[in-house]
Amino acid sequence: MKIDVLTLFPAMFGGVLSQSMIGIARKKGILDITVRNIRDHAEGRHRTVDDRPYGGGPGMILKVEPVIRAVERTQAERGGEGHVILLTPRGRRFDQAAARRLARLDHLVLVCGHYEGFDERIRIGLGPEEISIGDYVLSGGEIAAMVLIDAVTRLLPGVLGSGESLAEESFNEGALLEYPQYTRPAEFRGMRVPEILLSGHHERIEEWRRRRALERSRARRTEARDDEKT
Repeated sequence: MKIDVLTLFPAMFGGVLSQSMIGIARKKGILDITVRNIRDHAEGRHRTVDDRPYGGGPGMILKVEPVIRAVERTQAERGGEGHVILLTPRGRRFDQAAARRLARLDHLVLVCGHYEGFDERIRIGLGPEEISIGDYVLSGGEIAAMVLIDAVTRLLPGVLGSGESLAEESFNEGALLEYPQYTRPAEFRGMRVPEILLSGHHERIEEWRRRRALERSRARRTEARDDEKT
């Protein structure tokens, strides 16, 4: 898979893209990531990428010209359009189903917003998919892009060592969260591993895990709904 990230802050991605699963995928040649600076496509001596909004209002708006040019240059160099995504609070909420869908594509172009948002003509001109990672305010789309890249990368064939790891992860069975997990030692400061996990009885262990996943999912989802009401 090819991923191009268009951002005003390329240095933010250095460590993230070289570590853990993303770093492994790049070393294996499964993932080809290029981070590009939108400012390289701005005009004038100061390479201005933002301006005040027409009609007044707070903050600055990301200008249309440098973003459109950056996307078009990326597409030309890659030899295809790619799937353009704007990381923006007004986008569709990102979830595991979206990650699986995007993991099946060959080329993603991620455009990171900043300041008070995008000039609307960026959306009109590019016709992108708009994605948000949650209903909260970030200083820019860079962290959202990192989240998306991480979620998509681990779904690419050959990245994880075991297909079972993907099959058993949270959210692969609808909205179920993962069951509690333990490793050695069997006891630490009076906290013991549940006896069922030490029994070697695989059917009973699977039943226990399923039951605990359901209990945890119900409890956490109820907490989330209660928080939304307060």
